[in-house]
Amino acid sequence: MFGNVRVGTQGWNYEAWEGSFYPTGTRPSDFLAVYARAFDTVEVDSTFYAIPALTTFQSWAERTPPGFAFALKLPQEVTHEQRLRDTTGATELFFERARALGSKLGPTLVQLGPDLAPSELPALVTFLQRLPRDLQVAIEFRHRGWMNDGIYALLREHNVALALVEGRWIPRKTMLALAQKPTADFAYIRFMGPNRDIVDYSRVQADRTREIELWRNALISLGASVTMVYAYVNNHFAGHGPASARDIQRAVGQTPVAPETIGEQLLLF
Repeated sequence: MFGNVRVGTQGWNYEAWEGSFYPTGTRPSDFLAVYARAFDTVEVDSTFYAIPALTTFQSWAERTPPGFAFALKLPQEVTHEQRLRDTTGATELFFERARALGSKLGPTLVQLGPDLAPSELPALVTFLQRLPRDLQVAIEFRHRGWMNDGIYALLREHNVALALVEGRWIPRKTMLALAQKPTADFAYIRFMGPNRDIVDYSRVQADRTREIELWRNALISLGASVTMVYAYVNNHFAGHGPASARDIQRAVGQTPVAPETIGEQLLLF
């Protein structure tokens, strides 16, 4: 069992999870608090679209228990619109507000678009130099040209994790091999799935047993070589993020919190 592997989902605000994960009748305003009874971390997608107000970060912190961790996506204003050439100060503003989470601030994911090619390396170098040294940052490349030893060395120099992805952008074989050579003192894994065909998030619709088994050894290996592994599951991975997250927990020897137990806890409040 590896206690330093933290597994969660990508987002929590899904009405389709009511009945299959959230107890029937759970109010959307209570989703986060109930989610935090099953998982101790979550990846926040909404920060990709805009920098939340300071009060939003404070509210998230207040609605979750001690030890909970939020992984935040850096706004697309920086990654996609300005292509890492931040001329508006959005990066600094984002981190300034995110610090309101206090000890619950987990890693920040810098997700780059597939059209950001290695020809823009100077922008990446400058961007990495601007990052706060006291916070965890992971970067996800969706252009295969970035997958080379020079980039890995650059990330190690800044203690930035290369986000490992089970998805369609970079071959799984490459990702699993890179799991043996972490670029930071923590690791970040995203289980995305092969496509976006799934639109019903209430139930599992694809058997991902093989994929999880292939990643099991990588998770265990990373857990033994870094201080923390963060792993997040998208609904598109198999159809229902919470169920897949529990499968991954079992794969690394953890005991998941069952949905029916969450319902029982809800009755106590």
